[in-house]
Amino acid sequence: MNEVKLTSVKVITELYKKFKNRTIDDEFTLQKLVNRSLNMFVYNEKFKNNVLNYKDLHQSGSKF
Repeated sequence: MNEVKLTSVKVITELYKKFKNRTIDDEFTLQKLVNRSLNMFVYNEKFKNNVLNYKDLHQSGSKF
């Protein structure tokens, strides 16, 4: 099994609630989303550029 890195991240509460509601029937977890997103960010240049250029989150004084 691959080594794992335990980390903590802060997520926007309302987005997390919506994520949980949309994934409950699929048994899709935040852990799966993070690992798949990290993999795509590293190995898929188009995905990486989409993430880097995403501007739809509202400014709230945070680093989101």
